[in-house]
Amino acid sequence: RQIFKSTAIIGGAQVINMGIGIVRTKALAVLLGTAGMGLAGLYLSATALIGSVAGLGLNASGVRQIAEAAGTNDETRIARTVITLRRVALISGLLGMALVLALAPLLSRTTFGDDKHVFGIALMSLTLLFGGISAGQSALLQGLRRLRDLAASQVLGVGFGAVVSVALVWWLREQGIVPYLVAISAFGILLSWWYARRVPVQRVTVTWKETLAESRGLLGLGLAFTVSALIASGTAYLTRVLVQRQLGMEAVGIYTATWTLSTYYVGFVLTAMGTDFMPRLTAAAHDHATVNRLVNEQAEMGVLIAVPGVLATLTLAPWVMKVFYSGAFVQGADVVRWQILGVFLRVVSWPMGYMLIAKGKSLLFTLTELASGVMNVGLILLCMKLWKLEGVGVSFALSYLAYTAMMAVVVWRLTGFRWSATALKILAPTILILGAIFGCTRFLPERWSIGIGLAATAVAGAVSLLALQKLLGVNLWQTVRRKFQTNL
Repeated sequence: RQIFKSTAIIGGAQVINMGIGIVRTKALAVLLGTAGMGLAGLYLSATALIGSVAGLGLNASGVRQIAEAAGTNDETRIARTVITLRRVALISGLLGMALVLALAPLLSRTTFGDDKHVFGIALMSLTLLFGGISAGQSALLQGLRRLRDLAASQVLGVGFGAVVSVALVWWLREQGIVPYLVAISAFGILLSWWYARRVPVQRVTVTWKETLAESRGLLGLGLAFTVSALIASGTAYLTRVLVQRQLGMEAVGIYTATWTLSTYYVGFVLTAMGTDFMPRLTAAAHDHATVNRLVNEQAEMGVLIAVPGVLATLTLAPWVMKVFYSGAFVQGADVVRWQILGVFLRVVSWPMGYMLIAKGKSLLFTLTELASGVMNVGLILLCMKLWKLEGVGVSFALSYLAYTAMMAVVVWRLTGFRWSATALKILAPTILILGAIFGCTRFLPERWSIGIGLAATAVAGAVSLLALQKLLGVNLWQTVRRKFQTNL
């Protein structure tokens, strides 16, 4: 029930964000076209690569440290941890900004092959400053499990950012790409600050020398997250650069669109997982039986919520690309289908990865992420040669298949983890159905594949709802109706 409640709160916010994002993305796609979307994707990838290093892993290690301090119920320790986190977050933001400013000429030549985008990349340094500070504030809300405040800050930040971004691009067209990216990060820091300042924190004095001592635990685990973020950002950056060099800027725009679309629906499940699951897992980190049970429960809930959306995306990929973007993006439909399979495997594998974080196994976490990154890059190089742009989607699905198998072995050795009988009853038929519908989209006429896919989506949705009610021990429809009537 706790998993479902947190998923409802954070997931509800993500659904709203998704709706806002759909409108914003549609407007930007129409205004900028495929090449403009590709340009925005390259700007983000270039600066995210620096941000993954300068961020010091605070968005994850900060949550763990705050959650661990909160578990002691020691107000002084909580206050000292909060002050340390805020100071380190400010330093990380300034560091990221300085690095981007210093490396702007190199990043422009490496990413775009010329010096024409130096000013744009330099201006993007503001997104790292804002993002670093915002990460610290969000980690505070998440670590203390103030989920409603965190959800509100995210929704309002995305909403205001969308209005300003579309207005800037409408006014400046391609010249408005960097200003709109900066505006989005600016609203993120404003809203996270507004809600973080409402958290009651005991007044204590912490010197900078004490901050350095306090930050060792934060930065020790943060180093593992930094390596992980660097691998993820580096892979995303390398993918876009390779696509741009081999297939052109329009292909980068299509790939950026497919990546955004494939993560829309499942993204809210993964966000909710990281928001509430990790603090709860951290609290039980020393009890193997409890940790294994929590991981199984999280995977069960995630799969049941995700599978209807995954099936719908598989079935309607060309239509969704056209509706969300424009007809020029429809050729990315097959890429979306491969990517959505990989994203589904994320739902299955990420709870196991969080187990390493909760237990503080920073070296093991780093090694698994490094192995995953190497596999991903190798598969991208191979699959792009074989299948061009579609190969990027194929490589993503294959890399997460390998990652899921690897994590299953790692956590089995670590805690004796095994899938529960309930989890296997959910996973086995789900994988068979996904494989069958994917096959239909490849080998059957479009009319037949859409009909079969929509029928499977409806059945899967109904079965998932019944299974959720059984797991929760409640009638979801009656619960929602009672709350609605009460609010009226």
